[in-house]
Amino acid sequence: MLDADLAELYGVNTKRLNEQVKRNLGRFPTDFMFQLTRKEAEALRSQIATSKAGRGGRRTLPYAFTEHGAVMLASVLSSPIAVQASIQVVRAFVRLREILATHKELARKMDAMEKKYDTQFKVVFDAIRQLMAPPVSKRRPIGFRSSDKE
Repeated sequence: MLDADLAELYGVNTKRLNEQVKRNLGRFPTDFMFQLTRKEAEALRSQIATSKAGRGGRRTLPYAFTEHGAVMLASVLSSPIAVQASIQVVRAFVRLREILATHKELARKMDAMEKKYDTQFKVVFDAIRQLMAPPVSKRRPIGFRSSDKE
């Protein structure tokens, strides 16, 4: 997402968002955020019909943020929406940890049951283990990819 879009989402202006990013650059490695090239920014300008450079439009190149960068922004901004977003991220990670702990406990119990019963149930246990395995993700990576390098 672009800095202007995230600024609107978090209830701050773009200038304030970019100030906070610059003050916290160590929190934004290149896989969290990058700045568009002039050519990329011009291509966006023609697609979204913003004003021409020098006529009241944006004077700096926009930043683009990955999903990790968008989450990190929530932790460096102090708007009420950003604070709530940070809280929700923490809650999601706590819940994920609880789910993983439950999954490990289930796997431990399955191992105990498998040892207790004879091999005729091996097929059943193998099928259950396949169902417990997380699905293999074939999703494309998220983020902007430039075809030409400048």
